[in-house]
Amino acid sequence: MRTESGSSAELHVDASILQLLKDWRQISQFREEEDWMFASPIQLGRLPISYPWFWRSFNDAAIKAGVGPLGTHTLRHTYRSWIDSVGTAVAVQQKLMRHSDIRTTMNVYGDVVDDRTKEAHGKVAALVFANRSPEQQAGKDQAPTVSCKVGSAVYSD
Repeated sequence: MRTESGSSAELHVDASILQLLKDWRQISQFREEEDWMFASPIQLGRLPISYPWFWRSFNDAAIKAGVGPLGTHTLRHTYRSWIDSVGTAVAVQQKLMRHSDIRTTMNVYGDVVDDRTKEAHGKVAALVFANRSPEQQAGKDQAPTVSCKVGSAVYSD
């Protein structure tokens, strides 16, 4: 695969996606080996569909779906959010996004899904309050107790 910047690298395609592409090829108007996967009907399959055509179709679909106009770059942000939400290491995300600098992955595409931040806070709270009794957790204890587990030691107030 070659990028706009001229770099090239092998593109790994999941077997399920590869099957979808093979199925598409079977029902496509342009099935010949030399035809493009997403071929332009205007060019009789010898060239891909144009970016302006794809952008208009994508934008129209977004408007019909009720999310308003979107740019195609939204697909990159969505992909990064998805690979982040399944716990992919940031260094792997950088490679999948083909960023030369990890700061681009972190700073430009760094927003995480809100549920994940809530989940992360919950996990930290569970670590901090893991040794509280059910009565303490339910607020039935009269004196508030603060305890913190650090390594194998437990500190209580």
